[in-house]
Amino acid sequence: MKLKDLYQGFRDPATIHSLAAEIKRLAELVDEPINIMEVCGGHTHTIMKYGLLQLLPDNIKFIHGPGCPVCVMPKERIDHAIALANEPNVILVSLGDMIRVPGSTGSLANHRAKGCDIRAIYDPLDTLKIAEDNPDKTVVFFAIGFETSTPMTAALIEQAEKQSVNNLLFHINHVLVPPAIDAVMAEKKSKVNAFIGPAHVSVISGAKIYQAAVDQYHTPVVVSGFEPVDVMQSILSIVKQKVAKQPKLEVQYTRSVSFDGNLHAQQLVNRYFEPRDEFRWRGLGPIAKSALQLKPEYQRRDAEHHFKSILSTEPIDDHKACQCADILRGLAGPKECKVFGRGCTPETPLGSCMVSSEGACNAYYRYGDILNG
Repeated sequence: MKLKDLYQGFRDPATIHSLAAEIKRLAELVDEPINIMEVCGGHTHTIMKYGLLQLLPDNIKFIHGPGCPVCVMPKERIDHAIALANEPNVILVSLGDMIRVPGSTGSLANHRAKGCDIRAIYDPLDTLKIAEDNPDKTVVFFAIGFETSTPMTAALIEQAEKQSVNNLLFHINHVLVPPAIDAVMAEKKSKVNAFIGPAHVSVISGAKIYQAAVDQYHTPVVVSGFEPVDVMQSILSIVKQKVAKQPKLEVQYTRSVSFDGNLHAQQLVNRYFEPRDEFRWRGLGPIAKSALQLKPEYQRRDAEHHFKSILSTEPIDDHKACQCADILRGLAGPKECKVFGRGCTPETPLGSCMVSSEGACNAYYRYGDILNG
């Protein structure tokens, strides 16, 4: 079977409508609202792009979660990247979405236009060649992402170590999904009573990382793929658990996710990283043990240590009109923000939820016609 045909199967309208009918039938047997947080912005975009909201009964609601790595990055961390990029003889390298996220003095794109050497890449290993080609410069990789992308940063560190590329430093901003779920559930106003977990995270970390959430909060967690049939199957699994009143951990994305995950990737990450005591998330605030940092033996590669005299640790608030913080905490929807689609658009974003390709506001803006159609 060709890959194109396989994907068409996961987008088959008849299958989607059949799943929707079964969801609607069973949802009538549930005596409470089913408030599903899809943790990852990739699921948000699937839900919006394929009009899945319109197919679901009124007692199923989506609450958009903090699983967008660019969206949860606080302004002070973006300001770190800007400060580093403005240092003499520094080349700052990061993933594409990061370039346009606003800090307190503009975005990295703004500072690149002013002459800073800031480079967007899609494969972290490309940073190695940049460092090798510029031996007289300090190259800083501004690393972002959840458990999915952390092994790629670890692989880059390993290659830099093996090849003695000593002008390559790292500013680490890798965050973890389970502590973010704990922070959402700790919010007194939270209405979340089910989770769709991102499959790409569990390909690395395994489905096991969600078992504690099921046990502690007595809520279903289904690890889902990102195609519309994947999402609808996951919703159906959640509804079945609600009918049975037996919350559990399920893996919908069995074609790639196991309970234990990629043990080799986990070992690679553990070789170079350890949990931070605390990390401040945009919208969620400081969360203990929710992010990673380089181990002490690799401190010589830590840009935060090397440039600590110019990197402020003071928290910076978001734009007063932007409700991205509430959206990331599941307390508001994109269209509840007064500047959504007015002062805040993908071309002129006030907050990270609009600028990121995985952001909830970006999804609502991009696919709003489908939602209203």
